[in-house]
Amino acid sequence: MTEAKVTYDTFTNNLFQDLDITNSTKGAYDILKWAYDSYGDEIVYSCSFGAEGMILIDLISQVKADAKIVFLDTDLHFQETYDLIDRVKERYPKLQIELKKPDLTLDEQSEQYGTALWKKDPNQCCYIRKIKPLEEVLAGATAWVSGLRREQSPSRQHTNFINKDERFKSVKVCPLIHWTWDDVWEYIETHDLTYNELHDFQYPSIGCIPCTSRVAADGDSRAGRWSGFGKTECGLHTVDPKN
Repeated sequence: MTEAKVTYDTFTNNLFQDLDITNSTKGAYDILKWAYDSYGDEIVYSCSFGAEGMILIDLISQVKADAKIVFLDTDLHFQETYDLIDRVKERYPKLQIELKKPDLTLDEQSEQYGTALWKKDPNQCCYIRKIKPLEEVLAGATAWVSGLRREQSPSRQHTNFINKDERFKSVKVCPLIHWTWDDVWEYIETHDLTYNELHDFQYPSIGCIPCTSRVAADGDSRAGRWSGFGKTECGLHTVDPKN
């Protein structure tokens, strides 16, 4: 644990304005090195185990082999996702990977809110099964790592390397903001990284089974999430705790 915590106020002087983003990781390795040097055990990576996650796991393992990684296990994920987590544990045995479950089981949620809450009120379902669990995880952390990329959606295009996170009252570190989808796959192929096989079947963004669908070959990477609800975010990266 670091002796002095770094706060968001430190970054108001454009700490990374001269960072080289033309190198092989577009600044991602340097940002992660700085983050783990600064926060030590007080930073956690919340990983969904998507394609971006495989890159961050690989880079983080080079910076801090025993880093803490948390997967928000909603009990609604694809079996392919759980299989991938097992493969990652084998490849990076020192990483501390925790599967964080919500307080309510699916049966308990059905009893309180009715069956298939994700069909009636996906925002509430996301709050119960993802946002609240991450709140519990980050209660003991100063900062967290996220795989957001600017090109993913309009709501993410202004994301910075270091962000003041009003939702979780912490610092959010986003090393991949300058990466394109092609950059992601070039790194995966070059470094022979394992990944979720659903990506090979037009699932660019993979979440819970009921709220994830295929997209057209030229579709938006977030278009396959919560189809029919006008919703593209689970709420982890927005200010409203129910949106």
